[in-house]
Amino acid sequence: MMNGIFDTHAHYDDEQFDSDRAELFASFKNKGVELIMNCATNLNSVKSTLALANENDFIYAAAGLHPEDILDSEESEIEVIKRVALEEKKVKAIGEIGLDYYWKEVPREKQLIFFEKQILLAKELDLPVIVHDREAHEDTLNLIKKYAPKGVMHCFSGSAEMAKEVLKTGMYIGIGGALTFKNAKKILKVADEVPIEKILLETDCPYMAPVPFRGKRNDSSLIKYVAERLGEIKGMSEEEVIDICNKNGRKLFEI
Repeated sequence: MMNGIFDTHAHYDDEQFDSDRAELFASFKNKGVELIMNCATNLNSVKSTLALANENDFIYAAAGLHPEDILDSEESEIEVIKRVALEEKKVKAIGEIGLDYYWKEVPREKQLIFFEKQILLAKELDLPVIVHDREAHEDTLNLIKKYAPKGVMHCFSGSAEMAKEVLKTGMYIGIGGALTFKNAKKILKVADEVPIEKILLETDCPYMAPVPFRGKRNDSSLIKYVAERLGEIKGMSEEEVIDICNKNGRKLFEI
């Protein structure tokens, strides 16, 4: 049986898991899932993420303010994130943070301020960042290059050229279900050109389920389909991919 899946980006506090969360977690051991990084997006989900991490040995927490969730936020909320990260041993990253220019509701200026301040917080605490970048490649890359934080570009959607620039800063590239999609030309090139030692496997569950489950609820056990596809690209077995990416995640998040 395949073992060692490290899902480096999940949202198990999402309401889509409310009906069967405990049963799903109980099934993971038999499905090869070893570790999960649950990522918060606002102060409420920081609480629910911490609850999951403290109740389950195999779950770790990232605390941060997502760009979609800061419309009514005050900068003082970043101080709350700092306090939580200092007090809670299972917080291993500042995330999910970043820029999202697809959603127009939150002004770009505010997104940039919150992103920069949370990068600075991560550097102050010597924690990695988990970065969300949607239709904001240039501004995201500018800040990443400016501060060179430890971390991962989650659900990477940029070009292979951008990936190379990200790698120069020392960051990892997060790859999930999109790798299996039929129209996935850009991420296929990224997966081919980025060294396996700099790739993290992730779900972004309950979203972004891989083929053949596209459009359904995603969960960490389905990473095997992403690993299989990545293995085909890299000329490796699914098990080798899962093992190397597990080690990459443990190294980044110091687990």
